[in-house]
Amino acid sequence: MASFHHRWSLTMFLVVATLAIIDRVNGAGYGDTPRGFQATPWQLSHATFYGDESASATMGGACGFGNLVTSGYGTDTAALSSVLYNKGFACGQCFQIKCVQSDSCYSTVVTVTATNLCPPNPAQDSNNGGWCNPPRTHFDMAKPAFMKIAQWKAGIVPVSYRRVPCVKKGGIKFSLQGNGYWLLVYVMNVGGSGDIASMWVKGSKTSWLAMSHNWGASYQAFATLSGQTLSFKITSYTSHETIIATNVAPSSWQVGMTYQANVNFK
Repeated sequence: MASFHHRWSLTMFLVVATLAIIDRVNGAGYGDTPRGFQATPWQLSHATFYGDESASATMGGACGFGNLVTSGYGTDTAALSSVLYNKGFACGQCFQIKCVQSDSCYSTVVTVTATNLCPPNPAQDSNNGGWCNPPRTHFDMAKPAFMKIAQWKAGIVPVSYRRVPCVKKGGIKFSLQGNGYWLLVYVMNVGGSGDIASMWVKGSKTSWLAMSHNWGASYQAFATLSGQTLSFKITSYTSHETIIATNVAPSSWQVGMTYQANVNFK
């Protein structure tokens, strides 16, 4: 099932930066929310696929993760209907999906990462082509991932799904875009709940500056930060945990570079 998705290309280079975790605390204002993220109960939905076996059509996407292979997400990914996509706050979340109630099902359970939006199609009925129309929950999977759970000729299959913790190797990655007066940061390889609710940046000559949500998994700050070492503070959307880290990007940071921390959500 082909769908049109927003694509974004990023040229990324990986620079490993020394980062020290200062503190890990529950986000302010969230009450007694427990730390960490646990798997949710299984729910019923449907799944289709887009692209071909190469998954080239899935690169980029509405979350802004760029080349999903070099970014570490691979081809086990999915575009979410707008209900699940949640205006981009679901970017990076991980789901287990298994095919159910169909002769086309395999017994395999696949874990996918949300990397894209499956947009609504109001010209088609929600039960006949408009699979991603509100209020439906739906997964438009990369074809290699779909082929692990069902015969691809089925086109659409009923599935059972649940949110699961994202198990990531290495630290969180920060891809820097913008200019000396406007910093745009794409955040990737987030563990735990996989998502981000809010983000702050601190230059070596500034206090903490709140960043606003731009789109997908990107956050922006309108500030003069060139020539300064950058630190970041991130709060998870689901678990509300906050990671504070220092010296993620050196004072010589450049637009187009990706810097990796040595800490992540668990």
